[in-house]
Amino acid sequence: MQKFDPLPDFAEITPSAAIAAQTHGWRAKCLQRLIRLDMPVPRSVSLPASLVRCIAAGQAMDYASVLHLFGERPLISVRPSPANPDWGGPSTVLNIGMNGARHAELVERHGQAAADALYLRFVQGYAVHVARLDPDMFEGREPSGEALRAALRAYADEMEEPFPEDPARQLSEVLRSMARAWEGTSARLLRQAKGAPEDAALGLVVQAMAQGIGQGISGSGVIQFVDPVTGEPQITGRWLRQAQDRAALRDTDEALYLTRDARGPSLQDIAPGIFETLSRQGTACRAKLREEMQIEFTIEDGRLAVIDAVRVQRSSRAGLRIAVDLADAGIITRNEALLRVEPRALSELLHPQVDPRGPRDVFARGIAASPGGATGRIVFSSAGAQASAARGEPCILVKRETAPEDIRGMHSAAGVLTERGGITSHAAVIGRGLGLPCIVGASDLRIDPRERRITGADGRVFREGDIVTVDGTTGEVLAGAADMLPPALDGHFRKLLSWADAVRDIGIRANADTPADAQTARDFEAQGIGLCRTEHMFFEDARLVAMREMIFADSPKDRAAALARILPMQRNDFVQLFEIMEGLPVCIRLFDPPLHEFLPHSRDGMRELAEALDRPLSEVTRRAEALTEFNPMLGMRGVRLGIVLPEIYDMQAQAIFEATIEIAARGGSVVPEIMIPLVSAKREVELVKTRVDAVAAKVRTAKSRDFDYKLGVMVETPRAALRAGDIAQHAAFLSFGTNDLTQMTYGLSRDDAGRFMNTYVQQGVFPEDPFHILDVDGVGELLLIGAERGRRTREKLVLSICGEHGGNPESISFCRKAGFDYVSCSPYRVPLARLAAAHLALLEPLIEDVEIQ
Repeated sequence: MQKFDPLPDFAEITPSAAIAAQTHGWRAKCLQRLIRLDMPVPRSVSLPASLVRCIAAGQAMDYASVLHLFGERPLISVRPSPANPDWGGPSTVLNIGMNGARHAELVERHGQAAADALYLRFVQGYAVHVARLDPDMFEGREPSGEALRAALRAYADEMEEPFPEDPARQLSEVLRSMARAWEGTSARLLRQAKGAPEDAALGLVVQAMAQGIGQGISGSGVIQFVDPVTGEPQITGRWLRQAQDRAALRDTDEALYLTRDARGPSLQDIAPGIFETLSRQGTACRAKLREEMQIEFTIEDGRLAVIDAVRVQRSSRAGLRIAVDLADAGIITRNEALLRVEPRALSELLHPQVDPRGPRDVFARGIAASPGGATGRIVFSSAGAQASAARGEPCILVKRETAPEDIRGMHSAAGVLTERGGITSHAAVIGRGLGLPCIVGASDLRIDPRERRITGADGRVFREGDIVTVDGTTGEVLAGAADMLPPALDGHFRKLLSWADAVRDIGIRANADTPADAQTARDFEAQGIGLCRTEHMFFEDARLVAMREMIFADSPKDRAAALARILPMQRNDFVQLFEIMEGLPVCIRLFDPPLHEFLPHSRDGMRELAEALDRPLSEVTRRAEALTEFNPMLGMRGVRLGIVLPEIYDMQAQAIFEATIEIAARGGSVVPEIMIPLVSAKREVELVKTRVDAVAAKVRTAKSRDFDYKLGVMVETPRAALRAGDIAQHAAFLSFGTNDLTQMTYGLSRDDAGRFMNTYVQQGVFPEDPFHILDVDGVGELLLIGAERGRRTREKLVLSICGEHGGNPESISFCRKAGFDYVSCSPYRVPLARLAAAHLALLEPLIEDVEIQ
């Protein structure tokens, strides 16, 4: 015969009882705190997790002794109490102890209808959650004597025995069922998906029932004191007469409001004293529990009972406001307020959001690549987006995938939707940089650009001009116009980030390609520009023509003449950047992309180009074909262009230096940082540096003005990381471009990897998408090697990353530990990065030395 160790003790929850969240669960601990606040909590008994495990294993306990604590013929409930409320748990079972005799007593006391309703509810709950019978046989019945008798008959027929009358047996079966349900495979997987550890335990709370029925004022409800969407102070909740548990939230037709309302009677009207007591209890919970709580209450014949209190469910914007308000009230510290706000939640606050309270008609889903919501008419081309913007009509740009020439269309659109691509595809990267709601990889969509229509996963067809909404926060595409919430860039938002800046210990810059980007970065209080990609400035119409003339030029002199037309426009770009970022550093990357990106791809486009250049179509086509590369991302781009066609970098350097002088003449000050892209060898840096220094000397002489500048390297190739010691001889800074560095380290295209990356992650090939979360084992080791070798050559070498990873908390943690000076990310990720850096400073002491494994 199997022998069991003595059972752990259960404990009545009293102010002095030894109740701990880790052993008895959050609900038991919360109830103890409510009791300590002198709230009228019904008698409650806590079964610790160790006892619940024994029950699940089949070990018997003295259930009668538990019942004895509640007096003669009690009615009780059993509620789950895991260590964390977010982990869920089995369903609460009410009215345990109900039987024929108890039912007769309730008929005498409360009447037939109320007694029948209570008994029926218990039979239904027991049959479904304990006996595991088909819910359709028991639920959905309107309370009545006949419904009760039918439920009892159905139970007896299915179980081949009468419904149990013994309260001790009822309790034993309820406890055993709840304990075993927690241990089930489905429940375990569900809570692990919510972040629970594999060995997460369950406590249980047995509580005396507060009936919620009676001749006087009786019912149940919930009350909270902040708006769950905005976080503004506001009493909300519902109350339902002659009811138990949280029925008021389910039965919206009969439920009453709590505060006075023109739409009908309220609890405040009917029972002002009880309403005032609940309000005082809410204030006490806030002050003593240091949180905004939702209180579940029951009223029986005018007597108030507090059944439970849970943390108010809240949106990201509400969570931020609540944390700041609690800190301002001195209830929590500023540092605790910082730690209560998840950094990634800030992304939702920077843009208009689809209101979660409104209807959602979803017809497609994809990857949520850039947060925010946008409504507009469908367009299928950049030209269509520009035309729509000119008419003042918001539009959603729909493409199979975007390319660099779509940048103007993306600037004009309210949102972007693509059929292909992953989290680091062109549309995703540019969308995040522009703060543009974007969904990529919507593979269940069928896009027909020729017929100008899209077909949703459910077969619905939408044509150009139809109105849709993209929710870049969830990845859902909605039919029609959805209800929207404005951005939450209010005083609470700025105050929290000012607290973050006071504790973080790594710099945060922004990747900004245009004056508009720079202004966004400045508004979000970035500490400068860490990456300005100048090629995006060349796609405007006037510059595009000059760029194409430069590409087709037959001599350096002709190339220089074409570039001379772009020079004043480029100089003006830099003047605007320097003005906006006054007093802050600006790092400008010299021209990077392959030249074929500036050429049309269609025959009609080639014909128009031939007319503009006054050249034969055959020559234009032949020259364009000559520029075609087998793998242009590994071909003549970056520093290779600067060495083969040095006139491009000469023009850009001149524009930077002349802009620097112009800012100085206006009383400003700037020390531009010039960054050479795609370097692999020290000699490449030497060659470019020689030309840039020569241009600087020429400008100094021509303008009779002196200025300073810094020259650095964008480390994007594995060889540059490995030879960082050599390269640092000629570089004041190294900025790691982790987008291309990840591509080259893995031999993966970030635009194509989305097609199979989910499978790779699911099957454990990679723990995460390396284009989304920095690969610290592979790419990270290259960063550490480059940092160590670079600083061995130049002790004060400035180190940073400027790829898309720069805004990820995981990447910031890595860079901080490695001793990097700053990270640079898209402007709309700057707030996230500022808060993430503060979290790390508060939670992880700075590690000075990181060893290469």
